[in-house]
Amino acid sequence: MYAEIGSQWNVAELEDAAHRHLISPAEEMAKLGTSGGRPLFTSADGIYISDSQGRTLIDGPGGMWCTQVGYNSQPIADAISAQALRLCYNSPWYSINGPAAELARRIAEFAPGDLNHVFFTTGGSSAVDSALRFVQFYNNVLGRPTKKAIICRIDGYHGSTHLTAACSGRAGNRPNFDLALDNVSFISAPNVFRRPRGMSEADFLDFLVAEFENRIAALGADNVGAFLAEPLLASGGILIPPKGYHRRILDICRKHDILYISDEVVTGFGRCGHWFASEEVFDIVPDIITFAKGVTSGYVPLGGFVISEAVLGRVSGENARGSFYTNGYTYSGHPVSCAAALANIDVIEKNDLLAHVREIAPYFQEQIRTLGELPLVGDVRGTGLVACVECVTDPTSEAATDFDKEVSLRVDRHCYEGGLIVRPIGNMCVLSPALIITREQIDRMIAILRDSIVRTQEEIRAENRW
Repeated sequence: MYAEIGSQWNVAELEDAAHRHLISPAEEMAKLGTSGGRPLFTSADGIYISDSQGRTLIDGPGGMWCTQVGYNSQPIADAISAQALRLCYNSPWYSINGPAAELARRIAEFAPGDLNHVFFTTGGSSAVDSALRFVQFYNNVLGRPTKKAIICRIDGYHGSTHLTAACSGRAGNRPNFDLALDNVSFISAPNVFRRPRGMSEADFLDFLVAEFENRIAALGADNVGAFLAEPLLASGGILIPPKGYHRRILDICRKHDILYISDEVVTGFGRCGHWFASEEVFDIVPDIITFAKGVTSGYVPLGGFVISEAVLGRVSGENARGSFYTNGYTYSGHPVSCAAALANIDVIEKNDLLAHVREIAPYFQEQIRTLGELPLVGDVRGTGLVACVECVTDPTSEAATDFDKEVSLRVDRHCYEGGLIVRPIGNMCVLSPALIITREQIDRMIAILRDSIVRTQEEIRAENRW
């Protein structure tokens, strides 16, 4: 039983339990079991979250890019409760359930092109893992056992299973893990800010496309099964490719019969003002789109992929060759999770949140770009309701320095003290607030971030470190 005081959990006992027993993601092992680590959050409402010390903070990252409709949505909570009491579970290996069937229909309705079939998983990592396993299945059924290589990007992030972690090019996720796979090949990140000095954006685009073509040639087109890409590299620092990048890469994939997997775990379900960003924002209709996070606004775990009729048609029906796509999970299409997702979609539609994002995003981007005037800010970039402020102490450096990363952590600390959560990634501060955010809340969020950067500037100047 939870130790409680009235209606509140006993904070001291919970913090002690966490220090003694809980291992968190990205745990710094030297500090395992020590106090003074991560804050304990106790409640939330709308875009705000409260901690055990009584602070109420703006949740700038929207949880982990996922709290689309905000916290404390009664319709979603009611849907979860009602479904748990009606049918809390069914075995996906032997049966189907109503919420999963209806959710698949709804997603197929707003997915682009002929992406009309949905496979459900437990989250983003398992969604991407399942899509990659489909690539293996697909080419084996087609009698192409060597067409398995996956081309990914440096600084991309795709998950924490062994396969998806091996496809993730973020350097910080790789130390102390054995992630090298022979069939995973990395090409450059489309990082416009860090492109070679003196190179125009148009020339950088040509460089990236040529690199992709050359990699296919080096590996052999008959050996390349998929290109895996986020529309914008989220955890890599909100890296938005040059205009036309995805279309040119897709055309090359089509030429060589390579499946294009668009990883929309972050960008899906409204983050960029549309259900999916691939077609509406980046002008492509991929073969597979993976999703998670915003599909339930983070209320319960759910993920999946939606796949095209054309691709499925090559390995189903008369073309199945006796095959079974045996990949799956105990919680595939979980009825409670799917009910939450249906309620989440209803909330988005009834409150016209996609239109709200399209209306308010330009203001959000305009306001956050004002931070670019600060001496400590090297770059500000974003689209929709997602943005990154990159701190740079040495403009002559071609890469972020350790001091840049220390500075970002200072900004993060000042933001928290001022009432804002940001997500520090290396030397970058990332924001992806709930889609319900207002102009006034944006103003407050940017004001806190500005003050925190200014305070950090003053600190490091006083220390004669800058």
